[in-house]
Amino acid sequence: MPIIGTNLRISNINAGNKAMIAANDLLPVAHTQKPYGIRGELMLLFSRREYAKLDADDYFLEIDGIPVPFRVEEITFVTDTTARVKFEDVDDEQTAARYARLEVLLPRGSVLAVGEQDDADWRLFIGYTITNQYGTILGVIEDVDDGTINVLFIVRDGDNEHLIPATDDFIAAVDEKNRILEMYIPEGLIEE
Repeated sequence: MPIIGTNLRISNINAGNKAMIAANDLLPVAHTQKPYGIRGELMLLFSRREYAKLDADDYFLEIDGIPVPFRVEEITFVTDTTARVKFEDVDDEQTAARYARLEVLLPRGSVLAVGEQDDADWRLFIGYTITNQYGTILGVIEDVDDGTINVLFIVRDGDNEHLIPATDDFIAAVDEKNRILEMYIPEGLIEE
């Protein structure tokens, strides 16, 4: 059963706080897989080894586009990127199956702390607004495609989707406070 409310401190989520965390204050770190056993455990597959090392009392599962916090009752690591997790009030295989194949999120600050210790992860920019060198807003980074040799930002601008190379060579400035990424966009890369 999900927790009612939360604040930004991972270890201090409680049902008495009614303020929900904003979706853009969270970053994806894993996906739930199939249920494991009959006790209601789920398999988690972390996208990076470093994310598996994050010590969190709660994970957020994205259900119908809304991040819902779940209290971790028990977690057992199978490999450096795979774990079995038992959430509170998820006590059988049938209930666990409802939460299979969902994105697992953690607060941005916790994920950024890991990113500072390791190589940069382009996913940290999900939720940032991209502007070009002239200040024109190009859209918001919705996802990152790192399945090819060239990592791409997937940028949504209304009904339009743009693929923009995620490369240090194109980044002019980063405004973390306002979540704006200014980029030098070569002419012709984005159709007007």
